[in-house]
Amino acid sequence: MDIKRLEVFCKVVELKSFTRAAEAVFLAQPTVSEIVRQLEETFGEKLLDRLGREVLPTPVGEVVYRYALGIVGLQKEAFEAVASFAGTVSGTLRLGAGTVPGTYLLPRLLESFRSLYPAVRFGLKIAGTARVAEELAAGGIELAVTGAVRTSPQLEWEKIFVDELVLTVFPQHPWARRESVSVEELSGEPFLLREEGSGTRTALAEALGERGFEASGLQVVAEMDSSEAIRQGIRARLGISILSSLVIAEDLAAGLLVGVPLQGVQLQRPLFVARRRNRKLSPAAASFLDHLRASLSA
Repeated sequence: MDIKRLEVFCKVVELKSFTRAAEAVFLAQPTVSEIVRQLEETFGEKLLDRLGREVLPTPVGEVVYRYALGIVGLQKEAFEAVASFAGTVSGTLRLGAGTVPGTYLLPRLLESFRSLYPAVRFGLKIAGTARVAEELAAGGIELAVTGAVRTSPQLEWEKIFVDELVLTVFPQHPWARRESVSVEELSGEPFLLREEGSGTRTALAEALGERGFEASGLQVVAEMDSSEAIRQGIRARLGISILSSLVIAEDLAAGLLVGVPLQGVQLQRPLFVARRRNRKLSPAAASFLDHLRASLSA
């Protein structure tokens, strides 16, 4: 059992397909199938279930996948440590992020980091905090940027940025010409809300709750699982919402959306960077963490 076989197995689990995994690792599909068969023979257990077109790990396959991620990651760290000793930062940096930081914050930071370290390539997984935390603990990613903390003895979290949340309306809305609105007025407007468990929704509920206003009092016309969908919903005049300033910055500048202050309420939410506890970062990850801190504290 060599590391290359484990790497192929991980790719099948992640892509849920032998065909897509074969394309990703530049092997023929029968070769990938044979590698998985050999692994199953080595462990003496079935590792994957073939459910129609989708491939999912069995309970034993989940265990093997977690350990395989760690083994593949250690090999990568060894090569990167040698490269760092030679004075270069290179390799593939695998990151995770929540929807807002992953879509609206990290791309520009990746670009500025790559201008400093052009030999580094990136893999970015965007998902909810819970899923990203699982990937981080399993070793599939090295760093994660999220809008919430997931308690885990395996992970440590550091606040790196404070994001402003903004009451956002379309330009034709009556509030677009108001200097401010009260919290109580929110209950009378069609409202677009993020899904349960999102960092944005949690921060919103906490901020309104401090003013004695429960989020359950909002007239919710739609719950959406991305801030981008809500942004488009406001532009389509489906309703109003409270969104991250990162999400609406371009629309505010172009006059396509309008931010309205809420009286007596400071809407903020912290962003965090997470890493595995007591695990040495690769040179690329350590350099990127320094870059995050320097860029977001400026």
